[in-house]
Amino acid sequence: MAILIKNIKKLVQVETKPVANRAGEDMKNVNCIDDAFLLTNGDKIAAFGKMADFSEKILSGIKEKIETIDATGRMVYPSFCDSHTHIVYAGSREIEYIDKIKGLSYEEIAKRGGGILNSAKLLHETSEDELFEAARLRLIEMAETGTGAAEIKSGYGLNTEDELKMLRVIRRLKDETPLTIRANFLGAHAVPAEYKGRQSEYVDLIINEMIPMVAAEELADFVDVFCDKGFFTCEETERILMQGIKYGLRPKIHANELDYSGGIQVGVKYNALSVDHLEYTGNEEIAALKDSETMPTILPGAAFFLGMVYAPARKMIDSGLPVALASDYNPGSCPSGNMQLVSSMGCVNYKMTAEEVINATTLNTAYAMGVSDILGSIAVGKIANFFITKPMSTIEFFPYSFGNNKVEQIFLNGEHYKGF
Repeated sequence: MAILIKNIKKLVQVETKPVANRAGEDMKNVNCIDDAFLLTNGDKIAAFGKMADFSEKILSGIKEKIETIDATGRMVYPSFCDSHTHIVYAGSREIEYIDKIKGLSYEEIAKRGGGILNSAKLLHETSEDELFEAARLRLIEMAETGTGAAEIKSGYGLNTEDELKMLRVIRRLKDETPLTIRANFLGAHAVPAEYKGRQSEYVDLIINEMIPMVAAEELADFVDVFCDKGFFTCEETERILMQGIKYGLRPKIHANELDYSGGIQVGVKYNALSVDHLEYTGNEEIAALKDSETMPTILPGAAFFLGMVYAPARKMIDSGLPVALASDYNPGSCPSGNMQLVSSMGCVNYKMTAEEVINATTLNTAYAMGVSDILGSIAVGKIANFFITKPMSTIEFFPYSFGNNKVEQIFLNGEHYKGF
């Protein structure tokens, strides 16, 4: 199938010479074309440009039937990439939400057996089919607000059988939905209650049993660790990452959400694709990230929901770093995968410009999940994942109008999205 979209008010985030990501001052640059067209062929972007330059010759190589869409007054954006989600879970945790309102901290809830341990108990009692269906509905939510790719983490199993169960569900989501999905093994999300006082033994289990089995079934692209106060130490994190690398899994890290944990430095040391959360990021952490290949990824929804300090996005960008924004969609600290809301939070809470937020939610977060070569911008040869907005005045209107769905039509893999 081929699709021709004509009379686009503004075609956003176009690249003639694609780059892997944008950093520092360059994050203020978003290439756009006014009064534009966009052509897809199969599942790829075939051509784009100004309407004034459009001619029937551009269609000459297209052998399939062409669907033509008039986008007068509307903008076209590349679909969001969400590089940090935990959407394979059972049940919800709104009772803990009330505990938070009453003043209990994330750590206090975890110590009482809530938080991640609560989700692990529920997941153990839930079948793969039930987990798949619940996650599928969450992916539909995400797609309908503009997300076309997601990294999904395990980490609510906390034993070998249940971690593998989660990863098999993620593989099924990859196979049976139109979104581009990457899988992340996060066995080191928390220490199970039965290993209390024996944390090193649980780390041994992850290293000696879980990672080899995950790799044997080719269930994950990444290995991840919650390296933070009250969770896993830097030394434990290094051991897990080294084993993951040995089995072909690229490191990623949950770091510095609760304190200056050293997790960012460990991530850089082991060439992590991203380090995520980053509420506690100072000069030493910024210095470590400079000239690395590691993408600093901020999760605005989690900090908002938990009432935490905000990561210093402005300082990071002004220091020359790239920044990605992701949702952290999960039952305990961010029960939302709406990247439009994340965009608004980027502007309001983190003082990012509309252009910086576009880069942070498309190209940079595509890099953070290892897909910026095929997604994250409008470029010839990239996968045709994009959306048409409702009538809109400026790109600034997109984050300004928070709480409203600005997406009118969705295209995934070059096809008009009609649900899945």
